[in-house]
Formats: sequence, structure tokens, C-alpha cells
Amino acid sequence: MLLLLYGAGLRISEALALNTSDVDLADATLRIRETKFFKTRIVPLGTDLTKVLTAYAGKRNADMAAKPDAPIFCFRDGRRFSRSAAQGAFRRLRASAGISRDGGPYRQPRLHDLRHSAAVHRLIAWYRKGADLQDLLPKLSTYLGHVDLSATQRYLTMTPELLREASLRFERYGLEASDD
Repeated sequence: MLLLLYGAGLRISEALALNTSDVDLADATLRIRETKFFKTRIVPLGTDLTKVLTAYAGKRNADMAAKPDAPIFCFRDGRRFSRSAAQGAFRRLRASAGISRDGGPYRQPRLHDLRHSAAVHRLIAWYRKGADLQDLLPKLSTYLGHVDLSATQRYLTMTPELLREASLRFERYGLEASDD
């Protein structure tokens, strides 16, 4: 689930709502139904994430996987995995890995932060490729299921790595302009 949240930039509610019929591994897509803004969208998956999901699907209970309305993430008895169970597992995993930050229990990394990280890391990758961000940012917004670009902007926290890539692009732009 963690890899899916980060790799596809999903909300925890979207991942938990996935059914067998929503995952098309042959096409490497997810159908995200009736999201936060009451929309349905198709989310393409990368090769590595598709391989991970394929392996996961192979380990699931065969009886459950055969039902189209069976949850992708479930307890051993087949009940849909709950938000509180996912958050509790994440807290335990985070503690086991020694990941914490100052500010007490309410300031610790959350599952939703994986979605923010996915958006920022996508932007960094585009900077490194020299991609046209004016063209790609609206597409990222659609991919994340936002109704407009301003919702996506809240996810794009300025990290040192993002600042460095943006600065390098600006520096290259400045050098090209001075050569003219």
C-alpha cells in the first residue's frame, strides 16, 4: 500500500477503496472511483509499480481475488482494510525505521505525506529532464485528481532538492539570455 500511495500519488481513501475490478494489471492502470471531488479517473502505473502490484495480487487469497468487488487491501478475513489500521501500521513501521521529526506526536510524518512527496519528486524529475513545466503541471493536477492547479500547488512544498533544480534551471535560462 505504501508503494502505491507514493508511486501513484493516491490519497489513502482512494487506495483503501480499490476493488479487484479497479486494477487492470495488463493495462497498468487503476480506476479511481468517486474521489474527493466525486470524479472517477484512470491512473496509469509505471512498470516497477505494476510488477509490485502483480506480485501482491498473486499472494492474495484466491477466493477473494476472484470477486470483482473484493477489496485490494484487506484483512486476512477479507474485510476491507480500514484507515485506522493503515495509519496504525504506518506509525509502527515509521517507529521501527526510526523515522521521526521534532514537534511531538502530532507533527510526525503521515501516510498523506507520501502523496506530497510523489508530487514534489515528479516535479524534480521534470526539472532534471528539462521538461516544459507549464505544459506538465496541469497534467499532474489531473493525475492527482485535483479540480484546478491551485490545489496541486499546495502539494509542491519547496524542498532543498526542488529549490536546487529550480535554481539551476533559472541559472541556465539566465546564461542563455546573456548569450543573445
